[in-house]
Amino acid sequence: MKAIVTGGAGFIGSHLVDALLDENIEVTVLDNFSTGRQENLSHISNKIKLVECDLSINSDWNRHFKNVDWVIHLAALADIVPSIQQPESYFRANVDGTFNVLQASKKSEVNRFIYIASSSCYGIPDNFPTSESDEIRPQYPYALAKRMGEELVMHWANIYNFPALSLRFFNVYGPRSRTSGTYGAVFGVFLGQKLAGLPYTVVGDGEQTRDFTFVTDIVEAILTAIKSNVTKQIYNVGSGKTVSVNRLVELLGGKKINIPKRPGEPDSTFADISKIRSELDWEPQISIEEGVAEILKHIDYWKNAPVWTPEKIATATKDWFRYLS
Repeated sequence: MKAIVTGGAGFIGSHLVDALLDENIEVTVLDNFSTGRQENLSHISNKIKLVECDLSINSDWNRHFKNVDWVIHLAALADIVPSIQQPESYFRANVDGTFNVLQASKKSEVNRFIYIASSSCYGIPDNFPTSESDEIRPQYPYALAKRMGEELVMHWANIYNFPALSLRFFNVYGPRSRTSGTYGAVFGVFLGQKLAGLPYTVVGDGEQTRDFTFVTDIVEAILTAIKSNVTKQIYNVGSGKTVSVNRLVELLGGKKINIPKRPGEPDSTFADISKIRSELDWEPQISIEEGVAEILKHIDYWKNAPVWTPEKIATATKDWFRYLS
């Protein structure tokens, strides 16, 4: 068996590569290292084929799709503020890149294609937990571009009978989560602050809740989906629970300060996972308590992460308030 993982040097991708190798699957990673890190794959570098490339531009990376069985398309630009500031880059990476990977996969007649979508497509939902049938209303260019990629994949599945599924992830966390210079996911921000001995910057009153899903559960969902015979479906992937940001602070330990609530952010993210439970028999296993304990064992990974202060956050999110208010 052969698999391609786009974005395989990233947070989720590198964990997925580990799992595929454990199942004796030959893995090729395609990554441009915009957010992925060589160090995420250093422990297995002699066991994989690693190709540095830009998927938004067709080039000889296409040749690696020959005789490939599975393609898992994780490669994407993430984060809210940069997508507002650089919408063209996000369109190229998340839409053009997806189109090119789809075409290469279709031409090579791969057996399975998994698209990694985002729960950000729901925007600010009306219903909690939020199901796959709830309204799609992206709030910013990143969410829109990821949704457009998903529409491409589902269209190919329906028109060309392409063997694809889409998985919408909710608030993934765990070892190797991103440490880039962009202000983004709460775990990366908080862990950098913890190492620096600074208080956690809690947005609003901290009572907002998130469906924090541990990365090993996410990887197991991907493997379950790709081994199934189901196609042309979209599945939420979450923990089945919500946790407040204040509870996360309690688990991490330390002081906090509050910063202004931001527009365009939901008060809750909460996945309805009844569909993936019933159709694919997948179930999350890791509680937030277990997940935080595991991530703290690996906290040195964030020693070079940017340290965010309220002043730096205010500067970084200025366009957030400007465009989303």
